Amino acid sequence: MFKHFIAGIVAFVMLVGVAVAGPLEDGRDAYLAGDYETALQLWQPLAERGDAGAQSALGKMYAKGQGVPQDHTEAVKWYRLAAEQGDADAQFNLGVRYAKGQGVPQDDAEAVKWFRLAAEQGDTDAQFNLGVMYAKGQGVPQDHTEAVKWYRLAAEQGDADAQFNLGFMYANGMGVPEDDAEAVRWYRLAAEQGNAEAQSALGKMYAKGEGVPQDHTEAVKWYRLAAEQGDAEAQNNLGVRYAKGQGVPQDLVLAHMWWNLAAAQGYENAKKNRDIAASRMTPDQIAEARRLARDWKPKAER
Repeated sequence: MFKHFIAGIVAFVMLVGVAVAGPLEDGRDAYLAGDYETALQLWQPLAERGDAGAQSALGKMYAKGQGVPQDHTEAVKWYRLAAEQGDADAQFNLGVRYAKGQGVPQDDAEAVKWFRLAAEQGDTDAQFNLGVMYAKGQGVPQDHTEAVKWYRLAAEQGDADAQFNLGFMYANGMGVPEDDAEAVRWYRLAAEQGNAEAQSALGKMYAKGEGVPQDHTEAVKWYRLAAEQGDAEAQNNLGVRYAKGQGVPQDLVLAHMWWNLAAAQGYENAKKNRDIAASRMTPDQIAEARRLARDWKPKAER
């Protein structure tokens, strides 16, 4: 996982919101109202006079095509002007452009440079991305200890993705000594924020009794939360619980339904499990399971 989105609108709005009334704040109000034309008219002169906040905001508008034709080259121009003045949002977004090769040639080393500058100012998205770069060895030599350092900084600020990744590092002894209890702690923090990967991982820890006492009811609880968001691994594992009657009453129809949903996402184990279950089910049971799968809709991350 890598944060690609245009970050900083909320932070920018908060900063502008405490400013003395003027073009910058008026542009903020217009932007929030969806009046991008007015926001552009107010921010453009400020940006051209060197205002870093306006330059960063203008970069976002070009990156998203708000009030202007989408133009990643123009977005990079304004991000760079703001980033060179130390604007953390612009530094993060410039790093994203280099990571994705949008408006500039793709360059992981340049992405790392700008992520680091923003991360050192406490930007959680940049800290997370820098952790990913170190974990994967993109733009820097692979270094799990450095990855853990940056994940931890973001995780301690409440970033759910970083919390999940930090839990994964503890569960697998990457950059830190293996520690299932610590893995559970970070997985739980992310899971409670609705992170489906963390919910699935926490379910697995309860199912296996790793870092917590084995508890199939708790495993089902967390698998279900992830499965309802569409996590294929959690859907498969929830199907297993229903097939075995672990943490829930045994129910082959529901097992088949969850396996069918996971199989539709290409999860091979689920396809095998579903087909084995079907061989022990009546035609009416199979029809009901398929109907439930057809009618199922994912729930949004809470």
